[in-house]
Amino acid sequence: MKKKTILLMLLAVVTTANAWAQRGKRAIERIDRDVQTRVFIPKGTWMAGGTVSYSEHEQDNLNFLVIKDVEGNGYDFSISPYIGYFFRNNMAAGIRFAYNRDYLDLGNFDLNLGEDFNISLKDIYYLEHKYEVSGFFRSYIPVGRSKVFGLFNEMRLTYGYGEGKNSTGSGTTYDGTYQTVQNFQIGFAPGLTAFITNWAAAEVSVGVMGFDFKWTDQKTNQVETGKRRVSSGNFKINLFSINLGMTFYL
Repeated sequence: MKKKTILLMLLAVVTTANAWAQRGKRAIERIDRDVQTRVFIPKGTWMAGGTVSYSEHEQDNLNFLVIKDVEGNGYDFSISPYIGYFFRNNMAAGIRFAYNRDYLDLGNFDLNLGEDFNISLKDIYYLEHKYEVSGFFRSYIPVGRSKVFGLFNEMRLTYGYGEGKNSTGSGTTYDGTYQTVQNFQIGFAPGLTAFITNWAAAEVSVGVMGFDFKWTDQKTNQVETGKRRVSSGNFKINLFSINLGMTFYL
């Protein structure tokens, strides 16, 4: 009698365990979405391209709300060539270089927030140029069955070094500050590519998102020194930082 009871208990335990296993298997069973991997850019292809941007501004006696009598001019220029190799279908690795130059010459700037709070700045000069080198990994996904349109995501490891100087005043009241800037960035930049010929494509991508670490060393009038360190993380898509470029595939 005892043997029969023990056998029945063992049978019940095994049956229950099997039922739970089947239920768990059904819970994690993947749904076949009929998504097929397609070759958008084949292995062994070389890619080369770049992006260029330039903006210029000039103000002459500009007034806007509390901002008064703005006079100045400046420009921003950047260029970023790159080259890569597809070591697998739709996957490439490569290197990217970048140069950025910012210039501002502000003759006058008045901020009027009331009778007791006014700010007036004159003869402000700022110039900075920066060099960057990046290693990147890029993967492509075609849009549906299209051989023309595709999505890509580019992951980057970037190191940058720059020098800048700014000054205020003129004549005997001149004050100048020189600075060196270094930064390290871990980020990614999603985008869209569209082939306009069999070997050339136009690209649209948003600004780099990820983690950025920046170190700034300053020296004022060749006497006073200062330092600044900034760490930030950005995972927001900024629609006002869209980059346009061309890529050639060989």
